[in-house]
This record gives sequence, C-alpha cells and structure tokens, in this order.
Amino acid sequence: MSEENIVEVGHVTHFFTKIGVAVVELSAPLAVGDRILVKGPTTDFEQVVESMQIEHEDIERAEAGQSIGLKVVQRVREKDIVCKKL
Repeated sequence: MSEENIVEVGHVTHFFTKIGVAVVELSAPLAVGDRILVKGPTTDFEQVVESMQIEHEDIERAEAGQSIGLKVVQRVREKDIVCKKL
C-alpha cells in the first residue's frame, strides 16, 4: 500500500470503552462512507465510517477543527492517528 493514498484526518482524544466510540479531533474533512485507518503504538486497523456524531446529533460530514464521536470496531487509544484512504 502506497503512502500517497492515505491522508491524516485527525487524532483520538478520548475513547468510551462501553459504547465503542472514539472522540476524534479532525484536521481534515471526514464523511460517512469514508474508509479510515487507525494507527498507534498498539492499534492498527481499517474500517468504513458508519456513524459520526457531534453533540449526540448524527452527522454525515464533519470539517477540519471539529471534534466528533466516531463509532469504531476495535479499541483505540488517546493519540492514535486517524487516516483516510483516498
């Protein structure tokens, strides 16, 4: 997999274990349906964005600078990097 096809879109600032939701501080836009990679010292997985929220409201797209709740398929940790596959 080549690095040109991946762009960093944010990082994890918190993780809610019971509900499997990561709080992600975005540095680039992200939309439902995007394929993302989550990477960190002990984290490395890929998934499609199926659910995002801001202040408990479902959204289809979020812009850089926003903090979102992102449903994730595996445990993530603070400071893990979130990248979008192009």
